[in-house]
Amino acid sequence: MDGTLYSIGDLARRTGLTVKTIRFYSDQGIVPPSDRSPAGYRRYDAAAVARLDLVRTLRELGLGLVTIRRVVDREVSLAEVAAAHADALAVQIRTLRQRRAVLTAVARQGSTPEEMDLMHKLARLSEDERRELIGGFLDAVFGGLEFEGVRRSMTPELPDDPTAEQVEAWVRLAELSRDPDFRASMRRMAQDTRDDGLGLRPGPVALVRSRAAAPAPTAAPAASRQAGADVAAVAAEYARALGVPDDAGLRRRLLARLEAAADPRRQLYLELLAVINGWPAPEPLGPALDRFIEALRSA
Repeated sequence: MDGTLYSIGDLARRTGLTVKTIRFYSDQGIVPPSDRSPAGYRRYDAAAVARLDLVRTLRELGLGLVTIRRVVDREVSLAEVAAAHADALAVQIRTLRQRRAVLTAVARQGSTPEEMDLMHKLARLSEDERRELIGGFLDAVFGGLEFEGVRRSMTPELPDDPTAEQVEAWVRLAELSRDPDFRASMRRMAQDTRDDGLGLRPGPVALVRSRAAAPAPTAAPAASRQAGADVAAVAAEYARALGVPDDAGLRRRLLARLEAAADPRRQLYLELLAVINGWPAPEPLGPALDRFIEALRSA
C-alpha cells in the first residue's frame, strides 16, 4: 500500500470534506490517524482516505455515526446495514406518501385545522394500528358468529401509496366504525343472518336485489301491482328458504331484516370500503330497498 501520509488539510482537499468534519470523525475514532508528525500533527494513510470516502457515502445515505463506526470497523457487514436501512427508508417513504395524500385531500376539500389533524393522525397509523382499529369494529360485528369470509370482505386495506380519495375514505370509514350505534346495528344484522341460517341460499337483500333488477312499470296502478307481486314473491321465497309459513310473523321478520339492511351507514361503509380497496363501486340498493319496504308495510 502507498506509504504516503496526509495531513488533515490534504484529506480535506482529497475528499471534499471540511477540516472540522475530518477532525470530528478522527476524535470519534471513526477515522483515526495513522501517525503524528514531530510537531504532533495528525497524519493519515491511504486507507484513511478510502475510509473517509465510505463514511461520507454512508452519511449521505442517512446512517448514524454509531452504525457507520460498526461498518468501518467491520463489526457488521455493509450488506446487512444496507438492507436494514432500506427497510427503514421504505417505512419513511410510505409515511411521506400518506402525508402527501392527506395534504392533497385537505387542499381539495378545505378541511378545518381540527379535521386535518384527525385525518393526519388516522392516516399515519401503522398497518398494525389500522388493523387493530378496524379489527375492533369487525370483532364487535362478527365476533363469535363464524363469518370469517364476510369479515375478510369487509376489511379495508389502505395501500402503501394511497390516493387522496383513499385517505379521505379511510378517515371517514375509521370514524364510522367507531360509532357505537352503527356497530350495534351491524351486529344485529349479522346475528339476524346467523339466526336465519340460510347458508349459501339468498337472503332477504339478495332476493330484493333480484326483483329490483327487472324494469318497473311507469304507470302508477301497474307499478303498485308490480310492487305487491314483488313482495309476495320475495316473502314466499324467504319462507321456503326458512321452512316456515308465509304469514304475518314471516312478513314482520322480513321487514325487520330489510329495515336493518337499509341503514344508509351500511351502504356508506361499503362505498368507502370499495374506494380504499380499489374495488368497483357497489350497487346502490337503497332506493330499491326503500320502495320494497314501503310496499311490504302496505301489503
